[in-house]
Amino acid sequence: MNFSLDPYNLLAGFIFGTIGWGAFRYGKRLDLWQPQAIGVALMVYPYLFTNNWLLWGIGVGLMVLLWFFHHE
Repeated sequence: MNFSLDPYNLLAGFIFGTIGWGAFRYGKRLDLWQPQAIGVALMVYPYLFTNNWLLWGIGVGLMVLLWFFHHE
């Protein structure tokens, strides 16, 4: 597993992990599997990538995906 102490990686992990935790809790409360799965992906993927552009790009992409599956 790659782990980088680059400040941008730590910031991305904190931001997207926090949003992922919120999405997971939201999906669990409403019994929706899509926000739960996206939330888990947002919490886990920062541990897998160390490239800053890829890390932020995937995070923004998952957040856009979460926007379409939030079921207001």
